[in-house]
Amino acid sequence: MDTDAAIVRRAIDGDERAMRLLWNQHSPHVDAIVSRLAGDPDLAQDLAQEVWIQIFRALPSWRGDSKFSTWLHRVAVNRSLNALRRTRRLAAIEAPIEDHTVTVDHDEGTRTLLAESIEDACRHLPPGARTVFFLHDVEGYTHEEIASELGITAGGSKSQLFKARAKLRRLLAPLLDLTDDTAERSYATP
Repeated sequence: MDTDAAIVRRAIDGDERAMRLLWNQHSPHVDAIVSRLAGDPDLAQDLAQEVWIQIFRALPSWRGDSKFSTWLHRVAVNRSLNALRRTRRLAAIEAPIEDHTVTVDHDEGTRTLLAESIEDACRHLPPGARTVFFLHDVEGYTHEEIASELGITAGGSKSQLFKARAKLRRLLAPLLDLTDDTAERSYATP
């Protein structure tokens, strides 16, 4: 923690090397948080930049009571949620544009079919359900913490999580059936 404290102090004083060091050390984690909450790779890229700007502005508020990475995680979640709320409010105001299905090419060498399918299924969740699913099942927040963060009730959080899990089961069911068939065929004799 002393190292983090020294780097943060230097970054607060405007040391660009310290800022770059913080970004290099923590950007994969922050980018993963933003990406999971946003659900859309392009939106996640834009939000991650905004979140990092806000993190650097908020550096003086880190008191050192907890690990820097814990503080950073919390700031990233809060700032991402705030930015998503703002984005969704603006999207609700704008006129809807006809959306065509877009296929995103994935680097097959770096991802497994299962991970890719789960990511794709999560993108199909409604924003509220995706956010609650990510915060609860991936990040480990309690329903009370989620309720407080999102301005909903704990029951609303549980309901959103139930809906998210049910939709994920439906979306991933074909993959599970395919896996089961493949496993059965591998034991069949020619």
